[in-house]
Amino acid sequence: MRIGMVGLGRMGGNMRQRIRNAGHEVVGYDRNPEGSDAGSLADLVAQLDTPRSVWIMLPIEVVGDTIDALIPLLGEGDIVIDGGNSKYTWDAVHAKQLGASGIHFVDVGTSGGVWGLQNGYALMVGGDDADIATCMPIFEALKPEGEFGFVHAGGHGAGHFAKMVHNGIEYGLMQAYAEGWELLEKAEEVTHVREIFRSWREGTVIRSWLLDLMVEAMDADEHLDRIEGYAADSGEGRWTVNAAVDNGVPVPTISAALFARFVSQQADSPAMKMVAAMRQQFGGHAVKAEGS
Repeated sequence: MRIGMVGLGRMGGNMRQRIRNAGHEVVGYDRNPEGSDAGSLADLVAQLDTPRSVWIMLPIEVVGDTIDALIPLLGEGDIVIDGGNSKYTWDAVHAKQLGASGIHFVDVGTSGGVWGLQNGYALMVGGDDADIATCMPIFEALKPEGEFGFVHAGGHGAGHFAKMVHNGIEYGLMQAYAEGWELLEKAEEVTHVREIFRSWREGTVIRSWLLDLMVEAMDADEHLDRIEGYAADSGEGRWTVNAAVDNGVPVPTISAALFARFVSQQADSPAMKMVAAMRQQFGGHAVKAEGS
């Protein structure tokens, strides 16, 4: 099978290679000409056989413009696959927009990061059965070997919704590991924190790939002295909490993990300044002066 891949960054470039390793042909395009197989979107489309399939692996900010640019280049029966971290609510819009020209749409939540080339990518797919069947050779090439790592989650938007919740769960897991690490680092009784986490990699109920990556990070910088305690938040964390509100589902762990990232992004806490000011007003409690 031959497919087009738009976006050859950290994930897109590795995905192109994994698909090629499985024996398929990939025509890749990126705004950075180095490594591109096509000079433009039009050139990419011209190198594909009909019916054509084009996989978009781009930041969310440019997905809409890219779909707009692809519509006049593609035709009836072609498929556009959005494999990036787009918001699930956009998928029905894009499916309708493409469908007006007879172009089909599939949304894919893709997990695997920089390790996907070696280990495979977990794929959460949304769309019509016939389109999923058409794309299955590519999905089979990308997914991990074995029984798991692929799911047809439902109609348009289901793939990105599943990936959004996956990332929300990831927020909670990482926060729990991080809080446990901080407590162990603080405790006077404990002297070999890194080795505790290393021991947990086998035989415990909390073993996971994230824990493996924690140990690798500590092997490189045992006490994380070279890293600032600042954690960015991606759209999926916020979208998960917003979707939970819309559906009336309590997600206290994911919400707390998201808010912890907000705290990390503050150089100082305006809210805690006000708490300190109120304590001083009602109880005469001491405050710490700015810069002291």
